[in-house]
Amino acid sequence: MTTPEARVLDADALADVVELERVSQRFPLEAPRLKSALADNNEHLLGIYRNGRLIAYAHVSRLPFDAELQSLLVAPRARRQGLAATLMQAVEARARGWNSERLLLEVRAGNEAAIRLYRRWGFGEDGRRRDYYPSLDGAGREDALLMSRGLRQA
Repeated sequence: MTTPEARVLDADALADVVELERVSQRFPLEAPRLKSALADNNEHLLGIYRNGRLIAYAHVSRLPFDAELQSLLVAPRARRQGLAATLMQAVEARARGWNSERLLLEVRAGNEAAIRLYRRWGFGEDGRRRDYYPSLDGAGREDALLMSRGLRQA
């Protein structure tokens, strides 16, 4: 099966993104935040559709010198098919298009699959935010790892 291409989402995709968040996340992003991101020229949501359904998306923001990956989400039924890598390529291309010096992100310290993906993409750990996220089991808090990757323009 060929991997579909990631494309920039517009306001018409809001319901699709909200639904993907709802079915895939323990703490889904809410519609007003996603609507704001879809309308902001300094934020892009990049999505992958298959058979008319949004199955993956990434949210990247433009900062003064850097870009930040705000989120990357693949529907549970579509995982392990290379979609995260396709989104990472699109995110990196968008960040380079903005002439960003680095790509930043934060990730739950316990999200081993995501950390492996980011390390494969050359991200290094810059620090840790203690007790940043609510824990997925509802018993306390979880650290966030701060990671970055340089995007030197060659």
